[in-house]
Amino acid sequence: MLRFFTIDAGLITEIHAYDYDDMNLLVEKAAWIDAHDPSEHEREVISSLLSIELPESDDVDEIESSARFFVDKRGLHVHSLFLAKSEGKHNTVSVACILQSKRLITIRDGDIADFRLMRLRARRGQIRCKDIETLLLTILEQKVENHADMLEDLHRQLEKISHAVLEDDDSDLEECISQLARQEDSNGKVRLCLMDTQRAISFLLRHLQSRSEHREDLNEIVRDIDALLSHTTFLFDKINFLMDSTQGFINIEQNQIIKIFSIAAVVFLPPTVIASIYGMNFENMPLLSWHYGYPFALCLMVASGIAPLLYFKRKGWL
Repeated sequence: MLRFFTIDAGLITEIHAYDYDDMNLLVEKAAWIDAHDPSEHEREVISSLLSIELPESDDVDEIESSARFFVDKRGLHVHSLFLAKSEGKHNTVSVACILQSKRLITIRDGDIADFRLMRLRARRGQIRCKDIETLLLTILEQKVENHADMLEDLHRQLEKISHAVLEDDDSDLEECISQLARQEDSNGKVRLCLMDTQRAISFLLRHLQSRSEHREDLNEIVRDIDALLSHTTFLFDKINFLMDSTQGFINIEQNQIIKIFSIAAVVFLPPTVIASIYGMNFENMPLLSWHYGYPFALCLMVASGIAPLLYFKRKGWL
């Protein structure tokens, strides 16, 4: 799907293809072309109209800096990682941004919340930018802000898990471990996206250094990223602490169960010995003809079972 935006009086405004009979005129007017999972036909249309070849998904997903940040005859290329949420978990999606002299082209496969928010803000007239360089910086700045909100959500969820682990005696500790694993995965992917954005900003600083206003905005984004990276480190430490605490409480519960079985074995061992002795059928065994032998054996077994319990209680083991 192709979406087209223009800069009108300092505001980003979406323009629709059905308003234009000539696709060339639409592309020429557009300051931002957002290609969301474009079809082969849409790729061919954009490539022919702009005389450029759009990158394929495999090229966008390359991890080497030389393949993610470079300049060629098509323009300035920035392949940046964004977060997309599906089925309750976060995934990273690479977005190819091609900055040309007159327009910005973004190519992506996933449905990313940052771009939905950009469209919503554009419809409301909330995105101000005077050129396409500022538009690219706005996308990166909004990405960082969304990551900050996500880290705040992760922190709030960790607070709930912390209460369940450390204060709630009836909590499901195994479920807490599963939740902590999901939080660790999300926090790691946020950190990965922030570090990738940091590399993209460093690249833009080298190539947009002639524009002082852009340089200041980029430095401001870098400072925000540094603060957020410190926050991810704090969350990692908190997750590890809660994970260790949860596993420790699970071990304590398991030790309590083993302790109960051990005490039960010790309590029933003396009565078992007595019953085994009096259960032997030898011809010359004493007390076989004793009238009170049976009740005496029962009382002796009960007393031998109660004695270890009293001893353990006195020692404080129960």
